[in-house]
Amino acid sequence: MPDRPVALVTGASSGIGKDLARVFARENHDLVIVARGEERLRALAGELPSTKVTVIPADLGAPGAPAEIFAACEAAGVTVDVLVNNAGFGSNGAFLDLDLEREAQMVDVNCTALLRLTHLFGKGMRARGRGKILNVGSTAGFQPGPFMATYYASKAFVVSFSEALSDELAGTGVTVTCLCPGPVATEFADRAGNARSKLFQSTKVASSAEIAEFAYQATMRGQLLAIPTLMQRLQFQSLRVAPRSVVRGIAARLNRS
Repeated sequence: MPDRPVALVTGASSGIGKDLARVFARENHDLVIVARGEERLRALAGELPSTKVTVIPADLGAPGAPAEIFAACEAAGVTVDVLVNNAGFGSNGAFLDLDLEREAQMVDVNCTALLRLTHLFGKGMRARGRGKILNVGSTAGFQPGPFMATYYASKAFVVSFSEALSDELAGTGVTVTCLCPGPVATEFADRAGNARSKLFQSTKVASSAEIAEFAYQATMRGQLLAIPTLMQRLQFQSLRVAPRSVVRGIAARLNRS
């Protein structure tokens, strides 16, 4: 019996990451699940008795975490076929009033850890001539975001990096997908402190399960930019032609709590 493909999902303890792990398990993948909360990871593994699940507790804000995750997979003899860079967090408020260390850690988690994991696991995928990389970005990555300045900038990195890497890997058998959802009903908004912002109060919020299903299908197709709804795709196109001052102003109004 051939080995089942393995999907490694970061930020798998809640939200989109947790639902992505469930979808990959349903679609006959074994899993490596990564997050800070070991108890939550083991609870998720317990939900998936027919799936081989490797649990790796790790804080992706720590500089050595990506290398430790890679080493743990190597030691366990696990070959990762699908890398899902989902871990990330945000904050809300005027940048100069926010905690500097937390803002810097956001860049470490949202950008640097994603970059390192992609480099570590992507090399093996390219050598084998097959693999899929799913980076979780955001529609925030297409515009500047006053009052969530670091978060929007970090997601701009994810979008740009994914597009460039996709081009570099063309013809290798490895595809890159960048998921770019709008607001999603997860713990993100409460942790970021913007659950009461106009963005979450006035915008239709998708469920994490819906987004995970969409992301899985887009990844399997090898679709590069995966924007879930027609309205969000139209908004993306409008951002390309609208004056930047208008775009910034709208984002500022939506992000104020």
